[in-house]
Amino acid sequence: MSSRIFTLLLSLSTLLFIQSCTSKSPKLSNEIQSSYFDKQDSAVQTGGVKLIPIQTPEGTFNVWTKRIGNNPTMKVLILHGGPGGTHEGYECFESFLPKENIEFIYYDQLASGNSDNPKDSSLYDLSRYVEEVEQVRQALKLDKSNFYLYGHSWGGLLAMQYALKYQENIKGLIISDMMASCPQYGKYADEVLSKQMPPSVLDTIRRLEKAGDFENPKYMELLLTHFYAKHVIRLANWPEPVTRMFSKLNKDLYTIMQGPSEFGVAGKLKNWDLSKELKLITVPTLVIGATYDTMDPAYLEWMSKQFPKGEFLLCKNGSHLCLYDDQETYFTGLIKFIKSVN
Repeated sequence: MSSRIFTLLLSLSTLLFIQSCTSKSPKLSNEIQSSYFDKQDSAVQTGGVKLIPIQTPEGTFNVWTKRIGNNPTMKVLILHGGPGGTHEGYECFESFLPKENIEFIYYDQLASGNSDNPKDSSLYDLSRYVEEVEQVRQALKLDKSNFYLYGHSWGGLLAMQYALKYQENIKGLIISDMMASCPQYGKYADEVLSKQMPPSVLDTIRRLEKAGDFENPKYMELLLTHFYAKHVIRLANWPEPVTRMFSKLNKDLYTIMQGPSEFGVAGKLKNWDLSKELKLITVPTLVIGATYDTMDPAYLEWMSKQFPKGEFLLCKNGSHLCLYDDQETYFTGLIKFIKSVN
């Protein structure tokens, strides 16, 4: 075969290959555009941000939400921790869910983050927050066909309480790092976690708590070293979104509802307990726990079995923020659950 004919055939085959590739690409591009890039309404585009007016006993206030992605059958509403935390601590979701085509929605609860803060402690009430979540759900047009409710820590408590009343709206429920009983949570802190501290450290912490001296710098210094570093997030350098979230924590809301620290519950929620009512929540439910969590992983596994359609995911290397310190396990399991329910 002459070199001229060989060159001609090579050029022809290359051209056919390019045409084959380009003939398929517009279809893929159109699919991507229709599922993500198209406008969602005719209003001014805001990058997915939506302020939602919430009716409360003290008037109407706005809460902040932001949609990431667009999937008509998989929409995950994130209930952040605290109370009084912000959506910012969950920005790591952006590194995992979008590439799986799972839509998720940031949401700062009233008196938290970018949402209005009326500075009215009468609104710091669990049942009111349940109704707030329901109003957010309605405004975002979430329903049984697409609505996954995710709650972490306090957000998990809120998610369970919401599901008990409104589960007919939910497609899937995810409870991350939250026991269904604050008394049991307190017992675990007292009988297990506290014993892992040096006796002198625990004595000082107990003395300061008994005196109500929670503002003493020594109190948080000891907790950060001997509790937070072992049971809240096991990373030498805290991820910037976590640091940013803690810097914006609404301390008044947190203290009234939770108490002055993560070391047990001393606020309005200290007697909250849904252990015997979990069997009434019949939607598919994933419970996530971690070996070094502030929450008892054995209880969380037991808890998962109380839900008629419950599953359990253990992050063996993680703590309370296992979405950061055991990410591969955490997000692999979370994504698998969401897709299995879809």
